[in-house]
Amino acid sequence: MNIENLKITPFDDRRELLIPGDQNATLDVCIRHFISACREAVEDHGQFYVALAGGSTPKALYEHISASPYKEQIPWDKIWLFWGDERSVPPEDEESNYKMALEAGLGNMPIPKSQILRMKAEESIEENALEYEKQLQKILNGRPLDLVILGMGEDGHTASLFPQTEALNAQDRLAVANFVPQKNTWRMTLTYEAINGAKNIAIYVLGAGKKHTLVEVLKSEDQFDRYPIQKIGTKERPALWIIDEAAAAELLSQKQH
Repeated sequence: MNIENLKITPFDDRRELLIPGDQNATLDVCIRHFISACREAVEDHGQFYVALAGGSTPKALYEHISASPYKEQIPWDKIWLFWGDERSVPPEDEESNYKMALEAGLGNMPIPKSQILRMKAEESIEENALEYEKQLQKILNGRPLDLVILGMGEDGHTASLFPQTEALNAQDRLAVANFVPQKNTWRMTLTYEAINGAKNIAIYVLGAGKKHTLVEVLKSEDQFDRYPIQKIGTKERPALWIIDEAAAAELLSQKQH
């Protein structure tokens, strides 16, 4: 993925870092990265398969790309929207990642309805996770997702891959139901296999509230059960961490010492 003039730093053989500056500069890079991944995919195979995240930075991304000057740069009829995870709530619920993305502006774009693939996590979640996996397999037809957007929780979770939960050990699955004891609730989530198979993985980490976790996750030895996000990215497909200065503060100060 070539985003002109941006300094991507390899962190290790599975992770790359991009620290563009303050929150606005970082959001700008998230937007450019999204549009670049979209164009590359459409040029390559005529479609753009993207898995969306919940959270404040993805929400800001959706608001911006659904407005000028960005919306004119995106071939909306070629986009297929999937989700990285979903809470066990109906689609009209305020907590729904699906509702958030559509209300942030994506619902106003000319994306064919058949290309918006909601995770139905509010009932029969295990059966619906299998169904979601089948939809992914059928639509992708052997291709990887073109882009998976992720965030990082302060406990080191990503998507709904929470510390010490069953989904961390899912084998040969793309989407699963995951019981999260910490929140006493079920979630549907893409698995490591689905995420790490993607052509592009972008992890957005913004804000000073994330700075301690970021250092722990990047600097401590791999403890996937404790920090599930550590397992994102492979040698073949490194994950790109897009981090603002506030979240990177501790990481950068350690570097200088």
